Amino acid sequence: MTPRPVFCALSGLIAAAALCGCASDSGGRDMDRHAAMDPPNVQFQDIGYATWTDYEPAYRIYPGDELEVTVPSAPELNKSVVVQPDGRVSLPLVHEVMVADRTATEAEATLNRAYASQLLRPEVYVAVKTAPSLKVFVGGEVDRPGVYDMPGDINALQAIIQAGGFKNSAKKSEVIIIRRGPEGRPMMRTADLGKGLSDPGRTDLVPLRRFDIVYVPKTGLASAGVFMKQIEDLVPGNVDFTYAVTNSAKVF
Repeated sequence: MTPRPVFCALSGLIAAAALCGCASDSGGRDMDRHAAMDPPNVQFQDIGYATWTDYEPAYRIYPGDELEVTVPSAPELNKSVVVQPDGRVSLPLVHEVMVADRTATEAEATLNRAYASQLLRPEVYVAVKTAPSLKVFVGGEVDRPGVYDMPGDINALQAIIQAGGFKNSAKKSEVIIIRRGPEGRPMMRTADLGKGLSDPGRTDLVPLRRFDIVYVPKTGLASAGVFMKQIEDLVPGNVDFTYAVTNSAKVF
């Protein structure tokens, strides 16, 4: 079975969609039940994921952040400013300047260039004074998928509990986490969060960062159930078309 990418955009919020796949033999008469029921081999070879790293990147400015802008050579230009929804800030003497998705150091360089025409030796310092709630995306087999505020430092299991917890169909042992990595490339890894329900000391918690995606896939048996329902909807009611799912499906 050829794996397909498990994630696609969800209403511009970078949410996730379930991976699906099917297989048939050369005669087309006997679909490989195990291929349909077993979970997909998640290799994501069609997506250019970077190698996962726990490297802590510098904070990037986001709309809603309050910045403290300081100009030592011209104190009258010092100002506290909130980043607008379009990512720009409005400052004295210069036009609106884009600072979103930049680190404080990068924003300083941008403002230095903006003030170059107004100041002899521009030297601007930027500090993030306050930030709005950090958000994470939780999708898949949870009770209430959606976008959630992070009430401080939380991990993937806490985010899932915030989203109503696992559904019975959830594959807790291979929860998928996607994060923006170095140079903006996405990174992907899986985590066994099922252990945390029975032995908190052994769980792979994975502390979350802003805009992380936490996606809970279906178990093999749940995927098989969806497949069987699709088959039943396609086959006319007068045709006896059944599979013995319970004896052959593997539960993960």
